[in-house]
Amino acid sequence: MRTIAIANQKGGVGKTTTAVNLATALAATGASVLLVDFDPQGNASTGLGLGRAERDPSAYDLLADPGRAAAAARPTMVPGLSVIPATQELAGAEVELVGEDNPTGRLRAALGPLAGFDWCFIDCPPSLGLLTLNGLVAADRVLIPLQAEFYALEGLSQLLKTVEQVKARSNPRLDLAGVVLTMFDRRNNLSEQVAQDVRAALGTRVFRTMIPRNVRLSEAPSHGLPALLYDLRCPGSEAYMALAREFREAA
Repeated sequence: MRTIAIANQKGGVGKTTTAVNLATALAATGASVLLVDFDPQGNASTGLGLGRAERDPSAYDLLADPGRAAAAARPTMVPGLSVIPATQELAGAEVELVGEDNPTGRLRAALGPLAGFDWCFIDCPPSLGLLTLNGLVAADRVLIPLQAEFYALEGLSQLLKTVEQVKARSNPRLDLAGVVLTMFDRRNNLSEQVAQDVRAALGTRVFRTMIPRNVRLSEAPSHGLPALLYDLRCPGSEAYMALAREFREAA
């Protein structure tokens, strides 16, 4: 199982949208995919149509009892895609993990019995706290959605530094899967400048595919659907299908 943490400490950059739609696009190719909603907001669970009453057991339970992993993973409306949902209880996990043995390795241990999937995506919260560190320790690679705006560049350097620290101290196999530019607006000169700057710094580690600003991507979660099911032909869905093809080529 190839495990990918989707992380960015800045909120509102399209992280969960990328997690849901990239996982959906890969499942559509026939792969078996697991999406771990590791953000207490639970947006990925909502985006896959899971109501609050349908989230027991949840990702929080994995940290308390890793043996419940198989029970927590449940199929979604997307053939081949399963999800481990999140609840607000996950917000208290960071406090509870402090002082525990191996506090950053709990998710990795919990995912061990689920290795039968082809892909596992971990939708990390918008922070660099213990939950995100658990995601990075559990992952083989990290995918960074980056909004095409100036402030995003400052956060990127901090996140890359954290990835290197996790690799050096806890997870030597961790590598950068790449950076995907999101909310890209070709009419905006700043978007073009940010894209140029990121590509100059990271070269081929920036995906060619860029996710455009698209209202259908924003509407889809309110219907409990991935954008690829809500409107397959919208520019956002087409971009995520292209990203999935590029992602598989790089795997």
